[in-house]
Amino acid sequence: MFSDKANQIFQKVIEFYHVLDRVDQPFSNPYDNESQLIEHLLYRKCWIDTVQWHYEDIIRDPNIDPDAALTLKRKIDASNQDRTDTVEYIDGYFLDKYRDVTPQENATINTESPAWGIDRLSILALKIYHMNEEASRTDASPEHINACKAKLDILLEQREDLSTAIDQLLYDISEGSKYMKVYKQMKMYNDDEMNPVLRNQK
Repeated sequence: MFSDKANQIFQKVIEFYHVLDRVDQPFSNPYDNESQLIEHLLYRKCWIDTVQWHYEDIIRDPNIDPDAALTLKRKIDASNQDRTDTVEYIDGYFLDKYRDVTPQENATINTESPAWGIDRLSILALKIYHMNEEASRTDASPEHINACKAKLDILLEQREDLSTAIDQLLYDISEGSKYMKVYKQMKMYNDDEMNPVLRNQK
C-alpha cells in the first residue's frame, strides 16, 4: 500500500535527522528525483517538516534574542512556502500517474487532495516520534508518562485511520470513482503586489 511506503520513508527521515538533531545540518536526498520521484518527494517533504518542527521549538524560547527570532521567523516563512510547493509537486505526480483514468459519470471530488492527506501523515509521524520520546522519559513524573502514553495510543490510531483513508482515496481515483484537482495555494502575504506592507515599500 502507498501509505506503508510513505510511513517508512517518514520514519527514516525523522530518525536520520535526530542523529545530529540540528536544524542547520546539511540535507541530502537518498532517492533519485527521476527514477524514484515519489520517494524523493516524500523524503524531501518530511525533511522540511522535521526541520520546521524544531524551528518552532526554538522560536518559543522566552529568552530568544529578538534579532534571532526575526531571522528564524523568516526561515519558518520560507519553510512553509517550500512545504506548500512540495505538496503541490506530490499532487502533480498523482495527476500524471492517473491522467489516463476516465472519471465515472457519478465520480466525486474529495475534500482534500492526496498530497494534503500525505502532508498530515508526515506531521503525524513527527507527533508520534516526539510523543514517544516524552512517554519514554526517565526524568518525568508518572503522571506525565501516563498522559503521554495515552496520547501516543491516540496518535497511532489516527495514523492507521489516515493511512487507510489515503490508500482508499488513491484506489478510488485509480478506479474513476473519485477525481482530483489541484488548486495552487494563492498565498497573498508573500506577494509584493498583494501584501500592502510590501507594496508600500516600493
